[in-house]
Amino acid sequence: MTHTWNPEQYLRYGDERARPFLDLTARIGAERPGLVVDLGAGPATQTRLLAERWPGAEVLAVDSSPEMIARADLVEGLTAVHGDLRTWTPPGEVDVLVTNAALQWVPGHLDEMPRLAGMLAPGGWFAMQVPGNFDEPSHTIRRDLADQEPYAAHLQGIASPASYDAATYLRALQGAGLEVDAWETVYLHVLHGPDPVFEWVSGTGARPTLQALPEALRTEFEEEFKARLREAYPEHGHGVVLPFRRVFAVGRRH
Repeated sequence: MTHTWNPEQYLRYGDERARPFLDLTARIGAERPGLVVDLGAGPATQTRLLAERWPGAEVLAVDSSPEMIARADLVEGLTAVHGDLRTWTPPGEVDVLVTNAALQWVPGHLDEMPRLAGMLAPGGWFAMQVPGNFDEPSHTIRRDLADQEPYAAHLQGIASPASYDAATYLRALQGAGLEVDAWETVYLHVLHGPDPVFEWVSGTGARPTLQALPEALRTEFEEEFKARLREAYPEHGHGVVLPFRRVFAVGRRH
């Protein structure tokens, strides 16, 4: 079952979503790369930071969503490319390969590590980040609701994100021939406004579920989902705190 992405909804919490990207790319030690690729770049809002960091590089923002590519925030040296990270082939050896908050949507993505590492030039850098919060209420509530009727009949085979811990990625990338640094961070995002956790997840992990439901059922599902999220993430007068675990790995080809 396919779904589409809404760049405006995704960017509603753009500052919070950018923090892991900045922490990830800060660990890349490349000085003068020729080819820089961001796989699963979305609207390229963060990819443009790579073009600004390395103005002499050719920077490609690759994404499988036509909506995201159409919304791409381009600067000099940055090109948006429509492509699926599972099958896309770079035009040459890559000096910096970034995939930020994308691999969780690829089932069995550990098997992709040798292919991704194989894109690197000698001395090239690979940097990845995925969410690691799939056991948090923001996800478990959605899954529990989706398993109930009348919703379950419409939600068979929907895209469902998943990831591993940092140690698993470290071993996988070492096995692909890289020197690896891996770590995890829990961000405490303070969100404001009505039902902010619902607004957050409806732009990412919950979007395939919501799109798969008929309109009448979607409204019922959303109302129950919001009510349960409000209980799980209460407002205490200073905003709603959303703990968000992220998993990182940066590797360099020998």
